[in-house]
Amino acid sequence: MSRITKEPGGPLIVPDNPTIPFITGDGVGKEITPSMMEIVNVAIRTAYGTKRQIVWKEALAGQNAFNQTDEWLPEATLEKFEKYLVGIKGPLTTPVGEGIRSINVTLRQKLDLYVCLRPIKWYLGIFTPLVAPEKVHMTVFRENTEDIYAGIEWEAGTPEAEKFMHFLRDEMGVTQVRFPKTSSFGVKPVSKEGTERLVRAACRYAIDHNRPSVTLVHKGNIMKYTEGGFKRWGYELAEREFAEELMSGKLVIKDCIADAFLQNTLLTPEDYSVIATLNLNGDYISDQLAAMVGGIGIAPGANINYETGHAIFEATHGTAPSLAGKNVADPCSLILSAVMMLEYMNWREASLLITRALERSFEDARATFDLARFMPCGRSLSTTEFTREIIERIEGRYKD
Repeated sequence: MSRITKEPGGPLIVPDNPTIPFITGDGVGKEITPSMMEIVNVAIRTAYGTKRQIVWKEALAGQNAFNQTDEWLPEATLEKFEKYLVGIKGPLTTPVGEGIRSINVTLRQKLDLYVCLRPIKWYLGIFTPLVAPEKVHMTVFRENTEDIYAGIEWEAGTPEAEKFMHFLRDEMGVTQVRFPKTSSFGVKPVSKEGTERLVRAACRYAIDHNRPSVTLVHKGNIMKYTEGGFKRWGYELAEREFAEELMSGKLVIKDCIADAFLQNTLLTPEDYSVIATLNLNGDYISDQLAAMVGGIGIAPGANINYETGHAIFEATHGTAPSLAGKNVADPCSLILSAVMMLEYMNWREASLLITRALERSFEDARATFDLARFMPCGRSLSTTEFTREIIERIEGRYKD
């Protein structure tokens, strides 16, 4: 089996038959993951004939893994993603009240996937609540390893919370905790190094893709040393490493306070292009922007370390247990995430075939129920019907 590799500071080296680990996922993952894989295989075969193919290698995580191994995230799964660099996953169940805090967060932390990349764009034919959704074209770089997602918390009433409160009061002179005996506490780490590598990736992306600006979104007016530090360190990084591009106008960097940004994206979305922000802000922002172009069901995502090359592409929605097994789930989020994966591998001919097939299907008002119900004269397709239609469009065999 061939592996994707990357030398320090060099490009991704992708063989013609790379091994790609995949996690099927829970709930609707059992339906949308096979759909995605079948579509990707057809697109690669149509674009490259027998020259290229993906060798899929299953990895276990979530409920399926727990049922088989008594572990939510087996070490063998981490080893596969570590070894093969690039992988993809369906939605996963996160255990409630037991086990690890979040499988997704654990994967990001263990592999240091410091960028959560969320491209947001509108597709003709998709219903949205906006009057002019075509103005929305943004790419969110969400910091993935720090902020509140570092998971540093102590529950109210525990010895740890009491000890932390004593430290704040006795050692740090903190007096602003209004109800100390019933307060839970969380720590929000934001580092200069974490900020710099995120903003660097956002700036490079903007330059490489001819995007007009990078906006640092923050709440630095209140959290002056964490969110404010993010803003300051982001500007300093851009001025230090991209001075020539800033001077020539090839790169524009600006900032916006998070609450104002959420309002502005509804009023003047055309003012924003590439977004760099911290973890919690990015969670809110990416979901709002997805809703503006049709919902999280067609929102792709990736978790990437641009330095090591490691990347996991993923469906951005949940397991949707109420839809599981009914052949109605929308595979578009995972399919578009696979498009991102192919672009990351520089297999752009295959990615373009999938994108065009999806666009034509949407233009013809043919989609799964979640999208078709809002389309004028929309035709609702099952998961398998939609998969077959996209494949026929890729192969040039589609006849309505």
